[in-house]
Amino acid sequence: MNDAKPADLVFVNGDVYCVDAVGRWEQAVAVRDGHILAVGTDDQVRERIGPRTQTIDLRGKMVLPGFQDAHVHPTGGGMDRLRCDLSEVHSVDEYLGLIRGYAEANRDAAWVIGGGWAMDVFPRGTPSRGVLDAVIPDRPVFLSNRDNHAAWVNTTALEMAGVGAGTADPADGRIEREPDGGPQGTLHEGAMSLVRRLVPEPSIEERADAILGAQTYLHSLGITAWQDAIVGAYPTLPDSRDVYPMLAERGRLTARVVGALWWGRGRGLDQVEELAGFREAALGIDRYRPTTVKIMQDGVCENFTASMLEPYLDAEGHATDNHGLSYVDPQELPQIVTRLDSEGFQVHFHVIGDKAVRDALDAIEAARVENGPNDNRHHLAHIQVVHPDDVPRFRRLGVTATGQPLWAAHDPQMTELTLPFIGPERATWQYPFGSLTRSGAVLAFGSDWPVSTPDVLQEIHVAVNRTVPPGYLYGGHDEREDEPLLPDERITLAQAIRAFTMGSAYVNHLDDVTGSIEVGKFADLVVLSQNLFAVDPGEISRVEVVLTLIDGVPVYEGAEL
Repeated sequence: MNDAKPADLVFVNGDVYCVDAVGRWEQAVAVRDGHILAVGTDDQVRERIGPRTQTIDLRGKMVLPGFQDAHVHPTGGGMDRLRCDLSEVHSVDEYLGLIRGYAEANRDAAWVIGGGWAMDVFPRGTPSRGVLDAVIPDRPVFLSNRDNHAAWVNTTALEMAGVGAGTADPADGRIEREPDGGPQGTLHEGAMSLVRRLVPEPSIEERADAILGAQTYLHSLGITAWQDAIVGAYPTLPDSRDVYPMLAERGRLTARVVGALWWGRGRGLDQVEELAGFREAALGIDRYRPTTVKIMQDGVCENFTASMLEPYLDAEGHATDNHGLSYVDPQELPQIVTRLDSEGFQVHFHVIGDKAVRDALDAIEAARVENGPNDNRHHLAHIQVVHPDDVPRFRRLGVTATGQPLWAAHDPQMTELTLPFIGPERATWQYPFGSLTRSGAVLAFGSDWPVSTPDVLQEIHVAVNRTVPPGYLYGGHDEREDEPLLPDERITLAQAIRAFTMGSAYVNHLDDVTGSIEVGKFADLVVLSQNLFAVDPGEISRVEVVLTLIDGVPVYEGAEL
């Protein structure tokens, strides 16, 4: 870059929070050739204005580095928006109305497909086939829930799949059953595949439309980069391994994307060569790098499949014999992670329960012993229940903690489907963002959309307050939601912003070129309607994104600047 040339774009009269090592504040930013040319006071940056420079007076608005989502499912979220999308409502009657309307509008569709239902709407979190049969009795229906760990199906779908009272639960899932042993209509985890294998696969162009729609939506929320947490064949998510390279080569991929290639359960080490092949095939493709492998180690607490050191409780508070599920044998996991680590892959774990967290940390420790230190930047996503003994291991092993902060509040899924079944001690170990930060761990944040909203400002609200955001769709509107969930685990606004910028950029191996506003980095920026530090902490989620730029080019323009 020739610094003698004027800027292409200059922002002045703003609150520019750089998120650099010293947390610098400035007034103005200059951009040229897609990079940050200068950061400083208005007078300093005005020196970069030439006759053709576009100058924008921010009038006190806030500028941040573009947000990065460290764990998101754009193909799934985008596909839900193209199909029967239940994610914008939160009651049985509203679900049935949308399902009926979608079926009537798509009479020629062989299947009714969609997702986004919330577990807390239904008794025990399990909707029944009978309710669906009353709406659609003559076509198969497959609707994943919003966390993609269960599916709601009707009788026609179950009969087509041959699933009945005599069908055994798969090793990695469970069929919810009626009193006579027949399928009730909810399929948990790996049991989804019993029906999902019959669902027609979307074409590559349909999957491309899903990602492009998701990209537009994520940009509107200030998100400029992400890690797609499953790129591969997962029961409820379309395979995007061939889509991202196609979009990148067409010049349609504006975001910077890291793909987490799916680790097939039960396939073992023979799949490493195949995964390496997908990585090598993407070499040289701009904006897309499938350099990560995703291992889903357990399920979720709400359906008792998260892997726990101690058993779940029953409705009366008594210990059961259920410790949840480990999808990858904990005895084999160290060998798998050691091999992936030696091949230069980042390993991205799904871990919800305290045993899954410990198994993943043990496996990474084995890799460190065998392979020595490196820069692969393995990370553990979700980290809902973390035994206190394991908190300091994140820093010691160089493991990033990737949290989904929106879940760390007293919403109905927490109060009705989690707290009664994990007991009071483990309840205090949930989402320990404050403890992890104090221990020196690197903290990154993501949304897990479509499991929950990718609205970064709602997520930051919860990280800072540990309460449900104002107007949150999945709230229960009761008094307990105003009570912070484990207030000692709150983090500061600066720490939450950093987790969504430099923290996630670190996970994505993009911290050298993005994640902070510093000279020479890409001009990936977001402009907010207000300075987050100047508003009441309870009002953070009401601040709006007004402009998102990548390489200094607008990819979203909202309200007037």
